Amino acid sequence: MEGFLVGTGLVLGGFVVAGFYRIAFGPTIYDRILAVNLIGIMTVVFLVLMGLIYRRVEMFVDIALMYSLLAFIGTLIFAKYFSKRGVE
Repeated sequence: MEGFLVGTGLVLGGFVVAGFYRIAFGPTIYDRILAVNLIGIMTVVFLVLMGLIYRRVEMFVDIALMYSLLAFIGTLIFAKYFSKRGVE
């Protein structure tokens, strides 16, 4: 079971690398904002996987929920800020 969880963590790490690539070479600012949101989502899933590995899911789920709320609010703030500025 732990081998599967570690493999899943490695796949998530690959998605995070793809997100960093989109942040660096995204054609528009909105692509970069979505890539930051993608990295936030992968971090939340990674936290839940860590909870499964350490058999402390209840603690890691609480941390993941707070992190997902902060990441979502941050994404909304950046999107609203750049939409008002008219940046593309």
